[in-house]
Amino acid sequence: MDHDAGGSTAVPPQPPSTTGAAVKEEESGGKQVVVVLVGPPGSGKSTFAEAVLGGSAAGRPWARVCQDTIGNGKAGTKIQCLKAAADALKQGKSVLIDRCNLEREQRADFAKLGNTVHVDVHAVVFDLPAKVCVSRSVNRKDHDGNLQGGMAAMVVNRMLKKKETPLLTEGFSRIVFCKDDNDIKKAVDMYNALGPSDGLASGVFGQNSKGPVQVGIMKFLKKTDNSKEKSSGPKLTPSESIPQMQNHFPKKENLEAGGSSICPVETEKELNNRKTNDDKSIESVPSDISSRTLAFPSISTADFQFDLERASSIIVDAVADILQKYDNIRLVLVDLSQKSRILSLVKDKAAKKNINSSRFFTFVGDITQLHSKGGLRCNVIANAANWRLKPGGGGVNAAIYNAAGEDLQRATKECADTLRPGSSVTVPLPSTSPLHQREGVTHIIHVLGPNMNPMRPDCLNNDYTNGSKILHEAYTSLFENFVSIVQSCMGKNTERALEKPMTGVISPNDSKTKRERTHDSERTKKHKLVQPIMTSNQAREGDSKKSTVANTKTWGSWAQALYELAMHPENYKNSDSVLEISDDFIVLNDLYPKARKHVLVVSRMDGLDSLADVNKEHLSLLRRMHSAGVKWAQKFLEEDPSLVFRLGYHSVPSMRQLHLHIISQDFNSTRLKNKKHWNSFTTAFFLDSVDVIEEIDQRGSAAIRSDEKVLAMELRCHRCRSAHPNIPKLKAHIANCKSSFPTHLLQKGRLLLSSTMHTDCT
Repeated sequence: MDHDAGGSTAVPPQPPSTTGAAVKEEESGGKQVVVVLVGPPGSGKSTFAEAVLGGSAAGRPWARVCQDTIGNGKAGTKIQCLKAAADALKQGKSVLIDRCNLEREQRADFAKLGNTVHVDVHAVVFDLPAKVCVSRSVNRKDHDGNLQGGMAAMVVNRMLKKKETPLLTEGFSRIVFCKDDNDIKKAVDMYNALGPSDGLASGVFGQNSKGPVQVGIMKFLKKTDNSKEKSSGPKLTPSESIPQMQNHFPKKENLEAGGSSICPVETEKELNNRKTNDDKSIESVPSDISSRTLAFPSISTADFQFDLERASSIIVDAVADILQKYDNIRLVLVDLSQKSRILSLVKDKAAKKNINSSRFFTFVGDITQLHSKGGLRCNVIANAANWRLKPGGGGVNAAIYNAAGEDLQRATKECADTLRPGSSVTVPLPSTSPLHQREGVTHIIHVLGPNMNPMRPDCLNNDYTNGSKILHEAYTSLFENFVSIVQSCMGKNTERALEKPMTGVISPNDSKTKRERTHDSERTKKHKLVQPIMTSNQAREGDSKKSTVANTKTWGSWAQALYELAMHPENYKNSDSVLEISDDFIVLNDLYPKARKHVLVVSRMDGLDSLADVNKEHLSLLRRMHSAGVKWAQKFLEEDPSLVFRLGYHSVPSMRQLHLHIISQDFNSTRLKNKKHWNSFTTAFFLDSVDVIEEIDQRGSAAIRSDEKVLAMELRCHRCRSAHPNIPKLKAHIANCKSSFPTHLLQKGRLLLSSTMHTDCT
């Protein structure tokens, strides 16, 4: 553990159970403290608060703010608690916040109290087994909040399902985890020993090295070890795993004296002078190494809780594969903590594989300050992004967006809107960005891996067979994207130029890909149904079979989900979303439906990416797909005669592989969120199946209406055609609109409806 020099205030000893390494130890003498207690009912929060309040012998004044009694002895509100805490701070007291605070949102306002001058905010996490908390809550008597007896078990169970692990990035300067009563007693003694001018070290203390599932009334994932807390995984929801990166970069002299598990920091001069015993020495790396160096964090091992052993093996395997193909690149795995377990595991496994340590090594430091603070030059860094490609949250994602400024947000939006697990996207960083100017970073590669955290969306539920494939795909996509950048810098005619096209890579200069991505946010979400994994060879084989028309379209890896499912349905036959599999097509529920019923019929014929690839020889297939759609619509009508269905294709689909939409016309879905969603199903952009079949039969091809201006048209009711200013008002209108459907939709069987509805509509 590194200690910053300077300061005269003594730091009290830490509890023996602090298995997590402190991020930074600095004296905060003289500061008041707000201690936010985090834990379910029955975990011991009130007992802890009373013990600190009544046992402080060092002269520090304390105030307890308890939501169960704040309303004149009765339960009160969060606002009352905030006011009481602020009043106590004004009186010079330190404060104990005695409420559950299990969700990040519930803690946020209390963490903001740290913005007050001379106030530190700590979190004490009561991480006792669920069954212990339930037993205590059920058996206790005269509880202040009257939570006892049989009702308590249900309440504890419900609250633990929403539990979110506190992180330093929420605004805490110190987090202590208490796993049992002994840990709680040590924490009480520590706070009792605090005098008015004493302070405690910043950091995370007491986290387990691993995160087993607790067995009790319910199951929830424990917090991960300290290395996970400070490693750099990605988030489906905003990442918040690496604490305050800019403030905690280790000193170079400390790193050089560090343990054997971490590769010491080297400057460019030191690195270029270092010799190795490998066949490929440092001399094989070009002199302008910064343009051929990628710094990347560990993916999915922080908030997404991917097993570190498996993740480290995948990293090493992916690194070995890419270095074997190309000898002009250098890869650097970066983590903030000197005691990072992922760095130690990767270094050991890389050594066993005899990977050239001059071309791949580990590095302790802030990925946004590698040059200015660590002496390491690299033009490209990877970001463990969230699927929305938005700033916020914490960890690497927050640090990179903060360091790069708004330039990165704008540049990212130009390249892509969303990202699927297993893929990456390259974003050229404008020269006006502070990260470009200060650190020389020219490109950011956003990458997203799989999620194993049940408290986060799209959890794979410990399916490490699928998860490992996705994580390997993520690293492969990341490295290939990086190689593509190097190729661009070196020129296509150089002997080191790439020999193979990239898969899983989104070109930042492909405006057509951008249009496809902005068309409809559902395009990337649909991958969650099938989690497709494609090797480079598979992608090239599929592309080689496409028609001349199809080859003019570039499909990002995010758009390959339906193609993968159609080509390999045996991998998904047990999925709840798959309704029917035949030799010609697959029928599945749209994972993000835009109506009460929304089904896709996906062609299994290779080379049919969209209607642009269809001609007369495919008519029989289209008719079979249409018949399947009619069959399922009729099945739904038997279940609910009030529904009305329309069958059709998008003119310019967002997903590769020809697919027919069967969608009910109520459009009653929370997934229908914006103008493009609405207009893609209610304007000329949506081509009725019966019309497509007729046009191809008569003309040999379908009349594709590819002008995307239609997607930006004003919002109009699909029945009465009245205009509305926004989606909520449109939805309110269509829920009550009784107008007949437009005449053209009532002809040629374009609408499917029950016999009673047919009378009403006509």
